[in-house]
Amino acid sequence: MSISKRRLSPFDMVFTGLILAAGLFAYKRYAAFMDYYEEGILLGTVAAIVWFGRFWPAMRVFLPVSALFALAGIGLYQGTLSNGQSVFWLKYILSSQSAVMWMCVLYLLATLMYWLGMLRRSNTALGIASNLTWAAASAALISKLVRWYESYLVGVDVGHIPVSNLYEVFILFCLVTTLMYLYYEQKFKAQGMAKTMGAFVLPIILAAVGFILWYSVDRQAHEIQPLIPALQSWWMKIHVPANFVGYGAFALSAGLGAAQLLVSRGILSSRLPSYDTLGEVMYKAISIGFLFFTIATILGAMWAAEAWGGYWSWDPKETWALIVWLNYASWLHMRLVKGWRGNILAWWALIGLLVTSFAFIGVNMFLSGLHSYGGL
Repeated sequence: MSISKRRLSPFDMVFTGLILAAGLFAYKRYAAFMDYYEEGILLGTVAAIVWFGRFWPAMRVFLPVSALFALAGIGLYQGTLSNGQSVFWLKYILSSQSAVMWMCVLYLLATLMYWLGMLRRSNTALGIASNLTWAAASAALISKLVRWYESYLVGVDVGHIPVSNLYEVFILFCLVTTLMYLYYEQKFKAQGMAKTMGAFVLPIILAAVGFILWYSVDRQAHEIQPLIPALQSWWMKIHVPANFVGYGAFALSAGLGAAQLLVSRGILSSRLPSYDTLGEVMYKAISIGFLFFTIATILGAMWAAEAWGGYWSWDPKETWALIVWLNYASWLHMRLVKGWRGNILAWWALIGLLVTSFAFIGVNMFLSGLHSYGGL
């Protein structure tokens, strides 16, 4: 049944009421600090969350529960950042950095359980793996919300949405990729063994976790820094999240592509979803990712026009974003227009992850340009 035809349940109405109340509270409390654009973003976010809750019922539990834990952590600060080192629940569980550490542990455990469940055909292990993945996603969201508040405790002029550097966006990448995977895990459960897809998607997220740990320990990247002038814009609040829906979807498709290639060779074929199911999920993920990446590219061009006076400057980051866009536009063209199926698209998705990874982080490591503020 479509969203438009499904009648509102009491749970729908409670969820909608909670989100509207939260949006109204945020507006009343922070309206003096918002311009018209930010007010529009707040309104759009409230509407999007209400729709998301109806589209995917699991969000009606996940989002409120995560928000309640985040609010508990925020309340424990009592307006003083130093409480993060003296209050037990903050120091070990609910501060943004503590939540990130729990996120990392949960992703590792979830990955191990997905592989155990797949290899031993254990529904119990797979169920535990799925629950651990939900918990990891919740820890990621809690860390984002609490870090946003912590940035304002550092200084009112320092406070910003936590998507401004590689450390923050890697956590966003983990969150987005996880939620997309969990959605498809639920959507395709009727076709059998859908949870075993996690054995190939979670390792990609785990690689991002490894980067987060290295970046935190080696570069102290978890420390909150003021925004540089180029990022002091409301555009960041919509451009970066849209970008990472694309990145997350492309990463998800690569993991499924690897699984599909193994199934095509008879490897783990009795433990994974069918060859065609893996290809279908891969196609859906790339379609969603391409849509959001296109939106993000357009938003980025508009931001560039405001910040630098031109929509496009062939900066290395812009150039590689275009390469990523062309890569997946070609993938979709070959599938939808030319009718391609099978291993060639799976290999293409895997190679696409390398292209996307270079655009995501390689440009920051090896090239310089207007986006060099995201460097290592």
